[in-house]
Amino acid sequence: MGDAIFAVMEQQDGKWNRMSWEALAAAQQIGSQMSRPVEALVIGAGVRGLAEEVAKSRASCVRLLDDPLLEHYTPDAFCMALQQVIAAERPYLVVMPHTYQVRDFAPKLAASLQRPLVSDCTCFRAEGGQFIFTRQLFQGRMNADLSFEGQLPYFVTVQAGSFSADRLIKGEGPAPVEHFPVRTERVQVRTKPLERFQEAKRTVDLSQAEIIVAAGRGIKEQEHLALIQKLAQALGAEVGGSRPICDNGWLPMERQIGSSGQTVAPKLYVAVGISGAIQHLVGMKGSRTVVAINKDPHAPIFEVADYGIVGNLFDVVPALIEEIEKAKTR
Repeated sequence: MGDAIFAVMEQQDGKWNRMSWEALAAAQQIGSQMSRPVEALVIGAGVRGLAEEVAKSRASCVRLLDDPLLEHYTPDAFCMALQQVIAAERPYLVVMPHTYQVRDFAPKLAASLQRPLVSDCTCFRAEGGQFIFTRQLFQGRMNADLSFEGQLPYFVTVQAGSFSADRLIKGEGPAPVEHFPVRTERVQVRTKPLERFQEAKRTVDLSQAEIIVAAGRGIKEQEHLALIQKLAQALGAEVGGSRPICDNGWLPMERQIGSSGQTVAPKLYVAVGISGAIQHLVGMKGSRTVVAINKDPHAPIFEVADYGIVGNLFDVVPALIEEIEKAKTR
């Protein structure tokens, strides 16, 4: 009992949530340190092709939970399926991405099994024969170290960007895909999926963006947002903003980054006129490379930036756009 590490993969409409690969990478790292096998769980209907894609990664097996009631997400059906595979296979640890969907069903799943859940973990370490997981408190001002006790399995969700998908280990050959027979009952599914909610036609999930250009109060006026958008267009990036920008209505709230907005982990994050308040840093600190443009050399954003440009953004950004366009034509 309690041998394997489960990694729960998330997909919607046949497309992977990028954070699923980060959860699988985290499971691989934990499994390696604990000398435990890793098994990936793929949930849905008609998703064997996705399971075979996961099978290219190093895992002892990929368990396919395929059922018509799992075609569209509902917390009842997903918990029902996961409860069954957990009861049958009895894993040691279940690792999940800290997505909106997981945040919805994970507490229900853990509570139904009366097991502990540590959410939004940023790292782990072995200490004194135990595994210690770290999560942030008070908008990133403090780190809390937590360990598990009690009966297995334990549940963990991992913060976006904390475990890089680039560190995912490929297998020497495809892992076996094993169909797990899920027994679902429609009467137990109390919610009915409707059309997915969108605030606007161009609503974007910034957590999936690979490049983001974010604007802060340093742009001074709404009309200057056009300069930020031009830089984003040159980079092929999405546009985000700090809370003041979105509170002023210069950008829709769905593009707010920070503790009260979205948490992002792009490959490149360009912060323009952003001072770097802790509430904003919490939302973007998982970015792989951070470029900060600010005229204040003491701005906190420079403490987390990989590259910093101290200067007036109205001089720096046009010059940067010009150089990017030149590079694209070479």
